[in-house]
Amino acid sequence: MNEFCTDVGYVSLNKWGEQLCGDQVEMVEQEDGSLVVVLADGLGSGVKASILSTLTAKIICTMMANGLTLADCVHTIAATLPVCSVRKVAYSTFSILRVGQNNQAELIQYDNPHVILLRDGKHLDYPAAVEEIDGKRIYKSTVDLHEDDTFVAISDGAIHAGVGMNLNFGWQREDIIRFLETMYDPQNTAKTVSAMLTGECGKLYGGHPGDDTTACTVRIRRRRPLSLMIGPPQNPDDLPGMMGDFFALPGKHIVCGGTTSTLAAEYLGKPLEAGLPVYVDPAIPPTARIEGVDLVTEGVITMGRVLEYAQDYLGDNSRYTDWRYKKDGASLAARMLFEEATDIRFFVGRASNPAHQNPGLPISFNIKMHLVDELTRCLREMGKRVEVRYF
Repeated sequence: MNEFCTDVGYVSLNKWGEQLCGDQVEMVEQEDGSLVVVLADGLGSGVKASILSTLTAKIICTMMANGLTLADCVHTIAATLPVCSVRKVAYSTFSILRVGQNNQAELIQYDNPHVILLRDGKHLDYPAAVEEIDGKRIYKSTVDLHEDDTFVAISDGAIHAGVGMNLNFGWQREDIIRFLETMYDPQNTAKTVSAMLTGECGKLYGGHPGDDTTACTVRIRRRRPLSLMIGPPQNPDDLPGMMGDFFALPGKHIVCGGTTSTLAAEYLGKPLEAGLPVYVDPAIPPTARIEGVDLVTEGVITMGRVLEYAQDYLGDNSRYTDWRYKKDGASLAARMLFEEATDIRFFVGRASNPAHQNPGLPISFNIKMHLVDELTRCLREMGKRVEVRYF
């Protein structure tokens, strides 16, 4: 699986009136590089459901992180979870997806709606073997992976959406599959897929969810490297090495900052061409062009906006349309970083920009370093592999 990686994103809606969500998503990477994703749904809602689902998800992830097999984890959880004396159901259900290094995924499912698999944008049925453990029916599946396979795990709040309101019997799994097929776009990130699905659930609930509702999407992607350079090196003697290492890397290249762009153009022996002064967003300076560079932008202001988009993306993703379709430098950079790239390398120059020393400008060297640190943190939280080199 070295050529593949996972893009994971989830969104939850709390039951109307509840401060805590009764669904919980946990992830853990095993020593062999396999990724385990768990979606647990606690019985009922509120504090009790939140505690039960959190314990279930964390126990499974902790056991797997310590080398126990899926079978060990499932047996322990299935044997440990109590059954409600009134409803005759377990206090927490769960879906487990393990993406291994052998081009295979393993699915273990207990009482949650079955995970949906899209291949090439179309629903794909996968076989499931049933195993009974302590009277609980556990569904186990193994799937050979293809690039862009998309797994969507949902809690039962999704299939209850619209019950007694817009739909008599809720939004059935088949309806959700049709929705996902209709909305499929290979450029959509896992977080976007989850946000679209829960957004539709919220509409069917009339904005007042009757149950905790979670969608957790896992996309299988081929690795796509990207390198971003911002700022010239502190020691001018390091410039040839910095530029040489940067442009020697495979994948796409982004150069940020006026001085950095000029130096990059000189290194490549290509002209730096000013972009068309089309201010899609008047707060974001225009881009430029250098042959051999995929995107050339202004520095701190543009990256500051990219950081805002990244922070929002990790939250409720409400500014998705702000960057998904616009053509300003920040939007273009956000699409490349959030949607396209899987492995990102930052080349950060430590030289201070004399223009930034003007006390009338709210920009400083420390702000640039802070931007890089925060953007790096956000990208790692998105599941990207990020490396930062300082010069």
